[in-house]
Amino acid sequence: MAPEFTPGKTRIGWIGTGVMGKSMCGHLIAAGYSAVVFNRSPEKAAALVQMGAVLAESPAAVAAASDVVFSIVGYPSDVREVILGARGALQGAKPGTVVVDMTTSEPALAVEIAERARAQGVHAVDAPVSGGDVGAREARLSIMVGGEKEVVQALWPLFEKMGKTIVHQGPPGAGQHAKMTNQVLIASNMIGVCEALLYATKAGLDLETVLQSVSSGAAGSWSLSNLAPRMIAGNFEPGFFVEHFLKDMGIALAEARRMKLALPGLALAEQLYRAVEAQGLARKGTHALLLALASLSAIEWKPVNQA
Repeated sequence: MAPEFTPGKTRIGWIGTGVMGKSMCGHLIAAGYSAVVFNRSPEKAAALVQMGAVLAESPAAVAAASDVVFSIVGYPSDVREVILGARGALQGAKPGTVVVDMTTSEPALAVEIAERARAQGVHAVDAPVSGGDVGAREARLSIMVGGEKEVVQALWPLFEKMGKTIVHQGPPGAGQHAKMTNQVLIASNMIGVCEALLYATKAGLDLETVLQSVSSGAAGSWSLSNLAPRMIAGNFEPGFFVEHFLKDMGIALAEARRMKLALPGLALAEQLYRAVEAQGLARKGTHALLLALASLSAIEWKPVNQA
């Protein structure tokens, strides 16, 4: 029987309180859910503790005190550690607990987690998200969900506190495959956004003025509307880290190889982002690709207000 989750009664666990996790968990606390949280750097959970969350010493301790456990961490290796590890969530989860991994991770790992969870009477769902720091902060993420239909439906009220577009993609692993589709789209689109800004700059156009013309037409995209203004302002702080995007593209390329699928655009984007990494910008936002591409044409990028 599928679980039921209600504010004031359901106990929420949260593993990973970084750029996005902090806001996502905060929305659930604000909606009336009690929360137990874990982060490897406890100070990053301070804001949630101030909202009433209890800080736990391990993912297992989070699960032991929770009815549903969410995780959003960095890499598949982190997912494996916080869910399947010796002090992972499955070590503390009781039968009937639901474990929801919202990290962008490997589809095969999502399937493995679901199988391990099922063996001990625990439900597991993969639900990676798109929308970056702004989407997390404003509770308008796109959430791509893989798992048992009844469990996913039970989670719906919780997902609605974090996102605006929530779609059940299919069985375990399907959410991760949908997120890979999302990342393939973003990868090549980001090249186009950066190259367009460089072209406009070299042509002597006013960037903010040209954005008014192109952002609402056929060339429009989320990256153009949300990240191009940051590039123009010289703000390359992360909504989503370059190093995490490299991880995602690596997963997508590995899946493509497994499926004998040629994705040359994605391969090009991955190589260009390797250049971003080599220039010491791995901890900047994905839109820092602009700086690597600018260097190819010996352009020194200057914020509009410093031009």
